[in-house]
Amino acid sequence: MKQVLLILTVLSIANFAWSQKSDWKEMHDFHAVMSKTFHPAESGNLQPTKDSVDVLIAKAKSWQASPIPKGYKKVETTQTLTELVKQCEAVKAAVSSKASDEKLKALMTEAHDVFHKLTEKCRE
Repeated sequence: MKQVLLILTVLSIANFAWSQKSDWKEMHDFHAVMSKTFHPAESGNLQPTKDSVDVLIAKAKSWQASPIPKGYKKVETTQTLTELVKQCEAVKAAVSSKASDEKLKALMTEAHDVFHKLTEKCRE
């Protein structure tokens, strides 16, 4: 039940964020990969994360390199995108070193939290 409520909350927040700023393609591209990796990881399935970590990093870097649209705090957004890329690289390092599933899940949760910081707290 807690997972269902969490998913509904995340979807509601994401829906609000995207309805406000639907023009930032790179954010949507990153989210498409994040959702396919993080949500299975929540349930203990880390294989999608292991399979898609390179794509996750590529999308994070693409997002970081894209122009920041109006409605976002430029300095905070730039710093948080840098944090997101570093966190995704930490996930890749964990995958490469065959870290425990618990460690990988924790790193993915941190990356997901940074994503939400971008979509919520970096807005003007």
